[in-house]
Amino acid sequence: MTSHDEDGTSESVADGRDGGDGGDGASIPVLGATVDDQTRCVHYRGPLDVVAIRFHCCLEFYPCFRCHTDAADHAVSVWPRDEFDTHALLCGACQTTLTITEYQSTDACPACGTAFNPGCSLHYPLYFES
Repeated sequence: MTSHDEDGTSESVADGRDGGDGGDGASIPVLGATVDDQTRCVHYRGPLDVVAIRFHCCLEFYPCFRCHTDAADHAVSVWPRDEFDTHALLCGACQTTLTITEYQSTDACPACGTAFNPGCSLHYPLYFES
């Protein structure tokens, strides 16, 4: 998997704490009740719902906290502030991963320009330490 830094450079990433899927170019699996290939799910399927999150507790990508609750056999844990440089968000439109810091500071994917749902910020406390 290749991810793109803010300065436009690409980074090949290998595991859950630093990024992606091993660098083989394959699509990153998103678990849960997805309804399309852009990470929308049965809970959130609007045109701007194109972000999946890698959950801190299991390092698996899910479209939302409800999908995780429905499918996982463990409780959610939030990303601690000292790990906000982890590539934990996935743009469903282009498969680029973003760090938590990058994601929280933008309203669109820096790689492809696809807009993100601004309402997702209401759920930050479920995913990220404040």
